[in-house]
Amino acid sequence: MTTASEAPDILSPEFAMDPYSAYRAMLDTAPLVWNEPMQSYIVSRYEDVARAFKEPVYTTNNYDWQLEPVHGRTIVQMDGREHSVRRALVAPAFRGNELEQKFLPVIERNARELIDGFRDKGSADLVTDFARHFPINVIVDMLGLDRDDQARFQRWYTSIIAFLSNLSQDPDVAADGLRTRAELAEYMIPIIQHRRENLGDDLLSTLCAAEVEGTQMDDEDIKAFVSLLLAAGGETTDKAVGSTFRNLLDHPDQLAAVRADRTLIPRAFAETLRFSPPVHMIMRQPAEAVTVSGVSIPAGSTVTCLIGAANRDPRRFANPDSFDIFRDDLPTNTAFSAAAGHLSFALGRHFCVGALLAKTEVEVASNQLLDAMPDLALAEDAGPVERGVFTRGPASLPVRFTPVS
Repeated sequence: MTTASEAPDILSPEFAMDPYSAYRAMLDTAPLVWNEPMQSYIVSRYEDVARAFKEPVYTTNNYDWQLEPVHGRTIVQMDGREHSVRRALVAPAFRGNELEQKFLPVIERNARELIDGFRDKGSADLVTDFARHFPINVIVDMLGLDRDDQARFQRWYTSIIAFLSNLSQDPDVAADGLRTRAELAEYMIPIIQHRRENLGDDLLSTLCAAEVEGTQMDDEDIKAFVSLLLAAGGETTDKAVGSTFRNLLDHPDQLAAVRADRTLIPRAFAETLRFSPPVHMIMRQPAEAVTVSGVSIPAGSTVTCLIGAANRDPRRFANPDSFDIFRDDLPTNTAFSAAAGHLSFALGRHFCVGALLAKTEVEVASNQLLDAMPDLALAEDAGPVERGVFTRGPASLPVRFTPVS
């Protein structure tokens, strides 16, 4: 096992600037690292991360201190029957007819409205003008909430993500996250109570009415799920849209192929999830001692799984540091399921329940953006910079285009 003093420091400014160089070093020579400041074992190889996501011995008990303070208790902390019932309560809203018939028009409308804000200008920032707002606006609409509150939800979303990404334990960031939890509860609980008596055709009504094996979600359950949805549903799509277009703009031949054949959009999204995932690390806690790289990790330890490294493990992917939507070792037909080749939605029982929602949002956004900007190109002197450690994506993405008449 390698200590943090001998391996790349994932809390350092150098790592934040370029985690991928650090990932290569860890994959080659330091597949298991003990990080003293984080009090965590860090694993980076694909096989080890995949095991941590799939094997029941690796629990999500760490979410008791990592997520619950800002969200309340959510489905991602649960195991066994409690988890399976809660997942059955929420999952139908994010797949099949419910997604296609009820929420696809919501997604399409929100993409169109944001694009209308810049389609005649000939220039835009795809992150600050579109990606940062798109998923949060969609969530507000899906829940049947007041559209005038989109800016409020944007602020709460930003606060929650900062709390979850606060690896250095900045007390001001932590305090702001706790204030957000209180503000969101004060806002949501009365709405949930009113919606129970006045069910509609929205996601909040669906959650209020859902029942599985005699179990329903109480007000706190629903509020916590809304908070989780803001973070998980907002951050992944926000970063995914920006990163997908950043990757395509960096590879004009692949952008041209996607523009000509829109059925390639899922391939571009899947490869982006592998090459530059929105979430770079997820933590687990083994219930019993586990062995990784020949070292025993004690029960109850925190294990930080580096998704960003595992997705570029040369033991699993050919030419892992190359973005290639045509690669043959990342099947698209499973890329948005629990059998995905990449690890960006996790695997197994805690596979992301919103994966198909994210896929739908990215497909809609990509199609509408390409339609509005047929000659899309990076703005002159634009040097898009990725930011983030826990989650990561372009901070901005300035583009130019000829407006469609």
